[in-house]
Amino acid sequence: MGFKVGLLGLGTVGAGTVQILQNPAQRHPLLKELEIHRVGVRSLDKPRPVELPASCLTTDLESIVTDPEIAIVVEVLGGLEPARTLILSAIAHGKHIVTANKAVISRFGEEIFQAAAAAGVYVLLEAAVGGGIPVIEPLKQSLCSNRIQSVMGIINGTTNYILTRMQQEGAEFDAVLDDAQQLGYAEADPTADVDGLDAADKIAILASLAYGGKIDRDAIHCEGIRQITATEISYADKLGYSIKLLGIADRLETPDSAEDTLQIRVHPTLLPKAHPLASVNDVFNAILIEGDPVGQVMFFGRGAGAGPTASAVVSDILNIAALLKVGRDGMKQSDGKPLLDPLLACEHQDYCAIAPIETLNMRFYVRFLTQDNPGIIGRIGTSFGDQNVSLESVVQAGMRDGHAEIVVVTHEVPEGSFRQALAQIEAIPGIAQVASVLRVL
Repeated sequence: MGFKVGLLGLGTVGAGTVQILQNPAQRHPLLKELEIHRVGVRSLDKPRPVELPASCLTTDLESIVTDPEIAIVVEVLGGLEPARTLILSAIAHGKHIVTANKAVISRFGEEIFQAAAAAGVYVLLEAAVGGGIPVIEPLKQSLCSNRIQSVMGIINGTTNYILTRMQQEGAEFDAVLDDAQQLGYAEADPTADVDGLDAADKIAILASLAYGGKIDRDAIHCEGIRQITATEISYADKLGYSIKLLGIADRLETPDSAEDTLQIRVHPTLLPKAHPLASVNDVFNAILIEGDPVGQVMFFGRGAGAGPTASAVVSDILNIAALLKVGRDGMKQSDGKPLLDPLLACEHQDYCAIAPIETLNMRFYVRFLTQDNPGIIGRIGTSFGDQNVSLESVVQAGMRDGHAEIVVVTHEVPEGSFRQALAQIEAIPGIAQVASVLRVL
């Protein structure tokens, strides 16, 4: 007995998924039991990179999620709607879900997973984070015996490509973004990527799995890379750092509290060049996880594209098909609902506490443009000292546009104290501009 699959979307990832399903040779034997039954598209006339019978294609997406013959619905439409509505409708009709849609999961995951638990179906999402990198299932299964301390990653290939080009060529952001759009690495509207929104969706998903709780997506501090200039890239390099856009989720030890608090954020970061993530370049992604007792493990690979993402999509389809084949989810609970494998199901009861960014302890890089006046460095140092901000280094780097450039790197300090010192410094006569502020790992 085979398993019929309904596919919502036939874009880059959808076409890649079809290519794998149509070519099962030398892959997992269960692939031969999967049948592409219906595929939902926006237009029947559009040329496509894969061949499918005309009878298989439809613009009526609702007919796919309600089709009684379909066991597994694969959502690769992207965007919030109609993806969310179609996923919920499919769940209501008893379909298992495979999705690559990080935006829907990060924003509506609670609603979707509650509906899935009530219906006794799976929602698998390996392709939602890291493309072809297997990180979702390892967090749910292979690493589930660990107390996860931190999850940190380069989880957006577009921004990593832009920052890599800026570092290698000394180019400015706008020029590299234009090239990335021409090459198809960046969308015509790059907002989700370059403003960090895509990475925030992804770190929300990873944090939820790592720490076993719901994550308020709106509580995640999010900064993008538009403010990064070739000047910052150059100074970071001279100081021994690379600049990367990171998604970070850390567990804060809180001895006086029954529950730990998390710090979750997305921002460009100066990474020491010896750090494992510092050498991850171009469109590649990498996720570094630290747990007790496993220590550090890193997952690396292409974070987007037809092949990598489709690989993750099909692996989820196979996981569900395997469970259906052995009948594991045919076992019943006392209320008659199917019994789901708890290691594969995603259902959390409580929200994780997330610390405000102002309370976090971090190191900072800051570049000032000042009048070339005697004593200006001393006044900057005094203002930092007034707020108990300790300085690691202060360098007068040279002249730019008639102003002296002063680059400061702090020791680890509360962000709130650093911001108060910065406000005090901006009021000093002779400070022309706080040109850049970046966090340092």
